[in-house]
Amino acid sequence: MSNRFVEAGLSAPVNVTWEVTLACNLRCRHCLSAAGPPAPRELTTQEAVGLVDELHRMGVFQVNFGGGEPFLRPDFEDILAACHRRGIVTCISTNGTLLDRARVERLARSGMVAVQVSLDGARRETCDAIRGEGTYERALEALGLLAASPIPTSINAVLTSANADEIPELHDLAGALGVALRVSRFRPSGRGAGAWDELRPDAAQLLGFGTWLAGRGDVRTGDSFFSLTPQERMGLGLNLCGAAKLTCCVGPEGDVYPCAFLQMPEFRAGSVREEPFAGIWEGSRVFRALRRLRIRSCESCHRFDRCHGGCPAVAYHLGRDLGRGDPECLERCVSAVAAGGPGRAREELEP
Repeated sequence: MSNRFVEAGLSAPVNVTWEVTLACNLRCRHCLSAAGPPAPRELTTQEAVGLVDELHRMGVFQVNFGGGEPFLRPDFEDILAACHRRGIVTCISTNGTLLDRARVERLARSGMVAVQVSLDGARRETCDAIRGEGTYERALEALGLLAASPIPTSINAVLTSANADEIPELHDLAGALGVALRVSRFRPSGRGAGAWDELRPDAAQLLGFGTWLAGRGDVRTGDSFFSLTPQERMGLGLNLCGAAKLTCCVGPEGDVYPCAFLQMPEFRAGSVREEPFAGIWEGSRVFRALRRLRIRSCESCHRFDRCHGGCPAVAYHLGRDLGRGDPECLERCVSAVAAGGPGRAREELEP
């Protein structure tokens, strides 16, 4: 990827993450946004459909809906329909508890939606300890309904110290259900910041996951896992941070951020209530700075052309510096494991 592209970005994001509500009926311990009650001034239906119109005019290909729990928003299916009428593909991240047969049938009619259901363990006790009592069974019920439909469906698991050893089992479970597996990265944002010390995978677990992942071309990951991605998987996806270059995040109240994990005042790029989304994408000082970001401390590393410094959001949450390099990169994991001992391994991963 050329420096010119990195600095200029695209004329529009390829996809947008849109957290349509902060409301959630669960209180998952690793939640990136500390979801619970709805945000005070969430976008109205009219404002939301207006944003859909603008994304369509810009040529945005896909909107990834999250929250909170999107289905707690009464007009969510109306917002989905507005996307589909304009040819925008959608993906919904849900905890699955509000999915029933009738809703799945409605979602399937568009032919333009995919769904990922959160499941954070292959075993009931593991998942319920993170997401709440009964969530394992309810997620399986939702996955069963979706698997029987034409909707592309995946399990979404956040890799933690609690479930790292169960990822192969979770892969087998996904196969038995007839759905895909996506593994997301745990970051110390939102409610997850309070659970970071307990749920953070150690270096051996991260390295083990990376090794296992090398032979699993059917397992999806977010682009944040490029810092752990072995050479064998490099052709399967983006190998650098796409925030402000290929994608960005819209929060429940219309604020725009580089990504879902940097929803903090210092990274607020603008608000769709105050100016057009296109103007934010093209002219935001925050976005321009990210497009010029260089992880200079990583440029001499032999893996730099594979990961380009890793995930700036993790670096920022742990060290308040976007340019320090990902503290959970593959090279640091190797060094930490060589240092020996779980405690020492965790120390080695600190920025």
